[in-house]
Amino acid sequence: MKSEAVNDPLAQLLRGQWIDPDSGAANGVDIDSIAIEDTLDGGEAELVGALRLGHRLAVVSDVVTHAVMGARVERALARFARIDSVVLPHAPHADLATVDAVRAQSAAANALIAVGAGTINDVAKYAAARDAKPYVVFATAPSMNGYTSANAAITIAGRKQTLPATLARGVFMDLAVLSAAPPRMIRAGLGDSLCRATAQVDWLLSHRLLDTPYRRAPFALLEGDEPRLFDAPEALLKGDPAAMRALARTLVLSGIGMTMCGGSYPASQGEHLISHYLDMRSEPGTPQNLHGEQVAVATLTMARLQEAMVDAPAPVLRATQADERLLQNHFGRDVGADYWRDFAAKRIDAAQAAVLTRRAAAQWPTLQRDARAVRIPAARLASIMRRAGGPVCAADLGIDDAAWHTAVRYARFLRERFTFLDLADDAGVLATLAAA
Repeated sequence: MKSEAVNDPLAQLLRGQWIDPDSGAANGVDIDSIAIEDTLDGGEAELVGALRLGHRLAVVSDVVTHAVMGARVERALARFARIDSVVLPHAPHADLATVDAVRAQSAAANALIAVGAGTINDVAKYAAARDAKPYVVFATAPSMNGYTSANAAITIAGRKQTLPATLARGVFMDLAVLSAAPPRMIRAGLGDSLCRATAQVDWLLSHRLLDTPYRRAPFALLEGDEPRLFDAPEALLKGDPAAMRALARTLVLSGIGMTMCGGSYPASQGEHLISHYLDMRSEPGTPQNLHGEQVAVATLTMARLQEAMVDAPAPVLRATQADERLLQNHFGRDVGADYWRDFAAKRIDAAQAAVLTRRAAAQWPTLQRDARAVRIPAARLASIMRRAGGPVCAADLGIDDAAWHTAVRYARFLRERFTFLDLADDAGVLATLAAA
């Protein structure tokens, strides 16, 4: 084994030998096989067969990913298993109706084989979880970091929810296939990787002010690959195998970090709340932005907001101004009531605001030191996306400034997670910073 493989955190995790910086103990991942290769063509049967998933397999794709790779995987696996071909229509939605359709068509199968990216992966892993079956995934685009996570983003009654799902037994990435993905999907993967810094700073804020648990491990996993990715983002769109490998590894290791932490904390904070808000408020029939595209622009917004607050004196907080009526008026009666139940836990009254103000003052020097050590300046983040030809502002997404500012101001209500959006709003500066 080459020395770089010996020191590779991904290889160490698969061997159960990666040293967790938080505990000092050896750590592993409950995924049997991860393959990131220049090509997997001709090796699909060996990869899946080694997992001993059963004699009948459901291969789940959509009409696009079936043509890209699904048909090839079906032919390969047909050598040793009966194949149920589950091909969804173009641009399927990750909702309960789609999950139920996949479950019905895969009912006789022993396991599910997802061939696709975000939606197909989420649908397959959640269907597998509902039916207590294993699943593996062949990625067709480097567009998001959910391939190695144990949760799925599923829309239920118009509300996107992050739900527990089955962790893949195998994750297989063919770099030739990933490099041939639509440029937007490649840029989306870069955008989903960009938010490591803002997510980490948000998590540090919650840790310092509210004593929520925090781990260094998910960020340590990325230390080798993230610089390679961010130093040459333009190479991704030129078919550079080394650049695509860096992106694929970053996405895989980010997903493992979430699984390791039992939640999406290290990779999903304020920037993802803004993206989720945009998803739920989009008008039917309007062009849809990719998840990673929205996250990229939201990351830049969060980076600027964090810089403005971290580089200023500790904030003075006030009682939370929002109440249940505000949420119901904005989101609708039923959805607003649902969000209020989640948000109420982090709403503060005047007495709590005074306590938190004192806590912020005491913790601010430490938080400033920690945040400055891990953040990436907003200007550099914008440069990374710009060099890859990706979106850097709301207009690049086809969203006007007023709609974007509304998303930034209301995103905090979507989840109980405490971020700089909450701190800024309770300090009375969010509206100003959102428009900056």
